[in-house]
Formats: sequence, structure tokens, C-alpha cells
Amino acid sequence: MSIGVGIFLMVVGAIFAFAVRDSWDAVNLTAVGYILMLAGLAGIALSFYITNRRRRVPTEAIDPAVEEEYRVVEEHHRDITE
Repeated sequence: MSIGVGIFLMVVGAIFAFAVRDSWDAVNLTAVGYILMLAGLAGIALSFYITNRRRRVPTEAIDPAVEEEYRVVEEHHRDITE
């Protein structure tokens, strides 16, 4: 479910919950509207979670082979005199 589908469900649910005053004996349209709004909200939250999880790819700034080529290691030799 994408963000667009979640927004669509929230809009349809809001219309059922707040704008439609007609009812059937077996179906409460206000309750259906609230359920659709919750499903849309859950779809948007799930879409954000999946999108953010997918973007977190570990990357390295420098290729390790190139890094070894440019690394400068200084060695210090201590003369210990006693």
C-alpha cells in the first residue's frame, strides 16, 4: 500500500464517517468510515516504515583498496636508554 492509497482510504473514510447520514440496518456507515480512516493511517505509516528501511544501505565513503593506497602510516621508533 502506498501513500496515495492510504490518503484515498482516509478521504473515503472521512466522507463515510462525517458526511453521509444515511444508514442501512446491517451496516453502520460511520463505523465503516472510522475503520477506513484507521486502515489508511496504518497504510501511510507502514509505507513510511518500508521506504525508510529500504533507504538505509550501508555505504563506505572510500573504497578500501583506494584507501590503502593513500593511507600514510608514520612509525616512530623510540630508543629506550636506561
